[in-house]
Amino acid sequence: MSQIRPLQAGDVPAVAGLFQRIFRHSDAPPPAGLLTYLQRHYLEAPGFDPEIRPLVHATDEGTITGFVGVNALPMRLGDRHLRAAVCGSLMVEHRGSDPMAGARLLKAFLAGPQDLSFSETASELSAQMWTSLRGIVLPQYSLDWVRIIRPSAFMLDLAGDRLGALRLLSPLAKIIDGRLRKPRSGRVLRWALVPEDWLVKGGLCTADSNAAAFAEAVATLTSQFALRPAWSEACLAHVIAEASDKPEWGQPVFGEVRTPSGALVGAFMYHLAPGRIARVMQVLARPGQAGPVIDCLTAHAAAHGAAGLRGRTQPALLKAMLGRRIAFTHVASTVVHARDAALLRELEGADAFLNGLSGEHWSRLVGGRFT
Repeated sequence: MSQIRPLQAGDVPAVAGLFQRIFRHSDAPPPAGLLTYLQRHYLEAPGFDPEIRPLVHATDEGTITGFVGVNALPMRLGDRHLRAAVCGSLMVEHRGSDPMAGARLLKAFLAGPQDLSFSETASELSAQMWTSLRGIVLPQYSLDWVRIIRPSAFMLDLAGDRLGALRLLSPLAKIIDGRLRKPRSGRVLRWALVPEDWLVKGGLCTADSNAAAFAEAVATLTSQFALRPAWSEACLAHVIAEASDKPEWGQPVFGEVRTPSGALVGAFMYHLAPGRIARVMQVLARPGQAGPVIDCLTAHAAAHGAAGLRGRTQPALLKAMLGRRIAFTHVASTVVHARDAALLRELEGADAFLNGLSGEHWSRLVGGRFT
């Protein structure tokens, strides 16, 4: 009979093979770098909890045919310390021989010792599995947001994901966008572009930052949330370092937003490749300052040549985004599960710091390269 058990170091080559075949659509042997990363990410990284581990599905013969990636995350709810588990990749091969393998993997994961389980990348099918096991979907955390800055480059980047040869038109797109974004009277912020002479109101100052300063800003600007990560200094540094190493997305960019007197009101991190849509990892703002901080992020990305911005919503930002020419789309759901009903109610109250650094997208499995 097949079994579900915790991931062991000896399982890593087989799990890497599953990644290669299912997510990378290749029958080639997985690169050595992927094996090394999976070993470190799931079994050796700072904050590793031996009781909250990834799970594998193995046949009677010992063949690994399924996997669910899991990372432990310490969190706080007021003065209460919680053990959270972040559910990453859920994959099953040869489903015909065991069609319930995926559901059994998820059920075994949710039955673990953690107080709280969540994922920010649940597909429609996965979300249905979570809710059938008494999990809930958090709608305000389940949207991707998009802001167009340079319309021609933006559309070219979208099309180039399918037809790479179209990127040869980048010089033409640059010329067109230069004309579209030329200074306009009134400096109006439009749906389809950000004009060159658009100015952020409010007198805030935006400056380039670095990973260390961003870590300090994370610690400061997440204290407002009722439910938030309780990273150690080493764990947060590790997460930001991993989140920075995403060559498929571009180079990491850090920025901070301050008042004229120097008080910190916001910070952001995104990845930038010239002429392409920048991927926003995290936006942080003090209460009441989300709108101006989003404006500062938009202006910063525009000045650095981004075609547009794309990120993941959080309730603390969503209201401010509604009046800033930002569009929304649903790609995947953020889902949570807890045996404590009071904890679930807290999550439904939208006062939790989830997604981005407190989720899965910081991992190099998203946007990374392995050789």
